Amino acid sequence: QLQLVESGGGLVHPGGSLKLSCAASGGTLDRYTIGWFRQAPGKEREGVSCIRRGAYTTKYSDSVQGRFTISRDNTEKTVYLQMNSLRPEDTAEYYCAATPDWINNCLPQYEYDQWGQGTQVTVSS
Repeated sequence: QLQLVESGGGLVHPGGSLKLSCAASGGTLDRYTIGWFRQAPGKEREGVSCIRRGAYTTKYSDSVQGRFTISRDNTEKTVYLQMNSLRPEDTAEYYCAATPDWINNCLPQYEYDQWGQGTQVTVSS
């Protein structure tokens, strides 16, 4: 079973950038679809981006399309989320999650069964 650990969160000014990492252990990363999710206080968890197993195709939510980029390094067993042009509304706890399935719409959280502990991102001046 895959274990996931997120890192890279922090405090950044609006317009700034952060790169989150999701380090995997206990399995072969390229056999999993990996998603990034976030949850702001008082809000439901939402899918941000995902990268599918196999072809490594990606999907983004409308709110981050064009600003965030997901990538994976199977040698390092890590999936990254590069976040640019950050906005205050991006403030949230960010989680990565894994599923061994190939999923066409890989943003819904119910598709995933293995989760990391989260990393906090705060965008504020």
